[in-house]
Amino acid sequence: MAIKFQYNKTALQSLNKQLKMRLNALPVIKNKETALRMEVKKAKTKVKELDKKLSQKIQANTLTPGIWNEFNTNLITIDDVKTTTKKIAGVKTPVLEEAIFKTDDFSLFDNPKWLPEGISIVKELAEIVIEREFFNRKMELLNHARRKTTQKVNLYEKVQIPGYEDAIRKIKRFLEDEENLSKSSQKIVKNRQQLQLEVSR
Repeated sequence: MAIKFQYNKTALQSLNKQLKMRLNALPVIKNKETALRMEVKKAKTKVKELDKKLSQKIQANTLTPGIWNEFNTNLITIDDVKTTTKKIAGVKTPVLEEAIFKTDDFSLFDNPKWLPEGISIVKELAEIVIEREFFNRKMELLNHARRKTTQKVNLYEKVQIPGYEDAIRKIKRFLEDEENLSKSSQKIVKNRQQLQLEVSR
């Protein structure tokens, strides 16, 4: 990235200020990136755990597949999903409070005796699926923020900081050269004046 600057002290001060700001911000951004990376890993692990839990529950309840053919899927519906948000390293993530289910009235006499247990199994499976979706969404949000943070770290470390340092070096050299030239020309003028004084005597 080519940094536009002028060869003067004002530009030098401005560039020094910009460089200092980035050097101070870099450790903070790196810490944020590390925190986000860890949180993404935790969320990923939780999604895998919930996947395993779900498949185990499904496996445990497939012993009597005939039951599920008789099950009335309209008996139970998700009425509401209560959520909150939690900030993790500055990123708002969804948190599942609870899933509220609505169960239609049914007759215990006109239905198989396993129906109440079937309803609780369906609730349990749905809760796992909903929780998995929340952790998956959390993982996506955190991973997106982590990628953006990594880009910022790279921008500062590999582009902007070296760019500002290079510009500052160039201005300093220019100002030093200018000062040396000024001193040299002053010396020449002084020597000429000295010579003219001596000649005129």
